[in-house]
Amino acid sequence: MKKENLLKQAAALGFPLFKTEEDQNANLTLADMVKSMDLRLWEGFPVVLATSAEKAIFNYDKVKWYLKKPFDKHYLASLVLMSLALYKFLNLKFLWADKLYNSFSNDGKKEFAEFLTKFKKESDFKVAGHSMSGQRVKSAFTQYFNKSQPNLSDLMSAKDELGLEYALSQVFSPKQKELFLKKLKCEKLTKTEKEYFSRVVKKKVLAFANAELHRLSQKVLSF
Repeated sequence: MKKENLLKQAAALGFPLFKTEEDQNANLTLADMVKSMDLRLWEGFPVVLATSAEKAIFNYDKVKWYLKKPFDKHYLASLVLMSLALYKFLNLKFLWADKLYNSFSNDGKKEFAEFLTKFKKESDFKVAGHSMSGQRVKSAFTQYFNKSQPNLSDLMSAKDELGLEYALSQVFSPKQKELFLKKLKCEKLTKTEKEYFSRVVKKKVLAFANAELHRLSQKVLSF
């Protein structure tokens, strides 16, 4: 792929060197970014990876399929591990990132740890023998999210809120969840709602508030 077209595709997937409204093949774009050996594009790799994965259009195996040369596949692994280390450093939690991390071997996880240490120390690091600035990688990523979100903490708040909504939906019916949230926000309940809350919802809340039950639940999940 010509570099001009590659830059446009990277822009559409979150790394705004150029603007475009064309539909993109995220996996092919990521593969072409790897093959480009262009450090400017590599600095934006975490942006494109996160954007593609959050849109559920990223598939690691498909990206590898586009890379025919063994060393390109090695570069891909390093860029992905570098990206995962950046998300960890910024305290961004993505379910897909955890699954992707767990798919790597112990050597890959060791490389991840090395990248994470570099980010913490604000040191440069090497990918495929090429020195990269950790600060430039962080800047490229945070600048993108500062444009798409008021700030990174808002992004985390949004994710935490979605996680809470999901957890509540697992244990409460829609009506029970509504009453739980109304009570939490100190909103006024009708007489019928108060009775239902005391008779049904409160019992569940008391169970969740039990410290011993919480401890045992965590223990069960660790097995």
